[in-house]
Amino acid sequence: MAHVEAVPSTHGLLAEFSTPGALLHAAERARLEGYRHVDAYSPYPMEELGEALGLRRSRVPLITLIGGFLGGIGGYTLEYWSQAIAYPMNVGGRPYHSWPYFIPVTFETTVLGAALACFVGMWALNRLPQPYHPVFNVSAFDRASCDRFFLCIEARDPKFERYATAKFLEGLHPVGVTEVAP
Repeated sequence: MAHVEAVPSTHGLLAEFSTPGALLHAAERARLEGYRHVDAYSPYPMEELGEALGLRRSRVPLITLIGGFLGGIGGYTLEYWSQAIAYPMNVGGRPYHSWPYFIPVTFETTVLGAALACFVGMWALNRLPQPYHPVFNVSAFDRASCDRFFLCIEARDPKFERYATAKFLEGLHPVGVTEVAP
């Protein structure tokens, strides 16, 4: 008999708040309560929200550094190969491996590698583009880009239990709590 995985009946629970302070308080309480698969939505960036959710530092700076390093090495290697190996031409008595002349191209390829790695890394870490997300099905979520703040506790969280989690969210005094269909 083939094993069939059950489709989850819910993506999670979404609590709506009217102020940024209420969202920060709710996110902090959810983290302290032991919830780990929590996401928050705000109409504008909130620096404190990452700390309240217990998110780790971004890996984008490391990805950018590695991209710049690889870009610089690639640019320098390309110049060395083209000037000293593939097409060695003695112009004005300078050596084939004339590193001072390689600096501008090495700098530019470093910047290019860092910029491309940063751009692609940010999109990949944010899982973009994401044309569909279950919270888009909640009608109240339309206000997330205007004047409302949302906290979603996902059903995949080990601590998630539908009624206990709903009671916990209700205790945070939100405008409303909605079940999010998958």
